[in-house]
Amino acid sequence: MIRIAGINLPDNKKIDIALTYIYGIGHARAKDILDAVGIDPSVRVKDISDEDAARLREEIEKKYRVEGELKHEVKMNIKRLRDIRCYRGIRHILGLPARGQRTKTNSRTVRGNKRVTMGSGRRTVSKT
Repeated sequence: MIRIAGINLPDNKKIDIALTYIYGIGHARAKDILDAVGIDPSVRVKDISDEDAARLREEIEKKYRVEGELKHEVKMNIKRLRDIRCYRGIRHILGLPARGQRTKTNSRTVRGNKRVTMGSGRRTVSKT
């Protein structure tokens, strides 16, 4: 089992998919990292040698912000927006969508499952 940035990569996955388990690494960045290190993307994690794992770990830690460092940076960016009270910061404070999405419908995940229309939460009454 390979451990990179505090994350244990699953043994039975291909290495390009397993790298996406690390916060901050998606499919495109995983392929770029593997090209830079020279590892075949179709190799399983359990088949990677210790030298390749060390080169992979070194490449990720030196060139990219991942996991805790990236989460801290995102949190500080949101805190800065909240502190200067800009529009996006106010939307974060109120818990509403911050990127221009509509809120009349389709913002259930952000606002919670509030049903405020007349027939939305009603139970059907059985007529007997």
